[in-house]
Amino acid sequence: MEFNRLGRSGLHVPALSFGAGTFGGSGPLFGAWGDTGVDQARRMVDIALDAGMSMFDTADAYSDGASEEVLGAALKGRRDRVLISTKAGLPLGDNANEAGSSRFHLVRAVEAALGRLGTDHIDLFQLHAFDARTPVEETLSALDDLVRSGKIRYAGASNYAGWQLMKTLDAAERHGWPRFAAHQVYYSLVGRDYEWDLMPLGLDQGVGALVWSPLGWGRLTGGIRRGLPVPDGSRLHRTAQFGPPVEDEVLYDVVDVLDQISAETGRTVPQIAINWLLRRPTVASVIVGARDERQLEQNLGAIGWELDAEQVARLDRAGAQTPPYPHYPYVRQEGFARLNPPAVPIA
Repeated sequence: MEFNRLGRSGLHVPALSFGAGTFGGSGPLFGAWGDTGVDQARRMVDIALDAGMSMFDTADAYSDGASEEVLGAALKGRRDRVLISTKAGLPLGDNANEAGSSRFHLVRAVEAALGRLGTDHIDLFQLHAFDARTPVEETLSALDDLVRSGKIRYAGASNYAGWQLMKTLDAAERHGWPRFAAHQVYYSLVGRDYEWDLMPLGLDQGVGALVWSPLGWGRLTGGIRRGLPVPDGSRLHRTAQFGPPVEDEVLYDVVDVLDQISAETGRTVPQIAINWLLRRPTVASVIVGARDERQLEQNLGAIGWELDAEQVARLDRAGAQTPPYPHYPYVRQEGFARLNPPAVPIA
């Protein structure tokens, strides 16, 4: 397993992390992902640790805390061998104080997560969404107290817009509070919005990316092909409404190139899609989920080899789209481009 430094922090994380969203799955979204119980979770943790995949990601919103409970049980007796990453902030009930990033909610959320996970500390605690109702100073002050108390080691965010992340980083810098080491983001060959604002911000500010849904919300598993219906067994039939949209032609163009490279390398479509992400700027770890041991072992095959430069360039071009304003002049017009050389590869 390769390890990468998480942003500007001193923490190193495995290139592949295990996403525990399938653990204890229930409801229309998480139930469709999987419903892994404790016994099977222990076997999957065994496989992950044998391969060096030592970081496990979850959230209190995953099946109303059941994911954290199952993960905690599966990790019992080997807590010192792993990093635990969890998130809080999404609504857990109808009460106004059961959501967001207020001091009241964050302290309660961390205490509850520690109980479900069966541990005395969380290695990486992330805010699951930006809370516009709560001043960032209140949020960061609460996180500072939680770090000083030893209940969390590092803080991060998830699904923030660029201005939200920059505002938070600035406040942390001014007050001497913990800076976010990580930003958990959606990024894939068919979902590259991350590249326009958030990736350059991460490069500039030293924030590492933890990538969720690297297979485009289940679209790059190898079962979807141009001119064919979505396979009966695909979870897209039940979950597409919850995830990021993808234009059909973009998807098919990317899959066509993935198929070509699969034939050239002998690697599967998911392995190639994940391997492409592992070489992208700011990406510290790609979070992979699995319904069963076979899927986990296949995903682990995404490391230990590299695409060549020509294959990377073909994949870059296949998923490239015209960026939104104000980005497109810097790509299409020479004068803009001369003033602002791209900090990241532009297809």
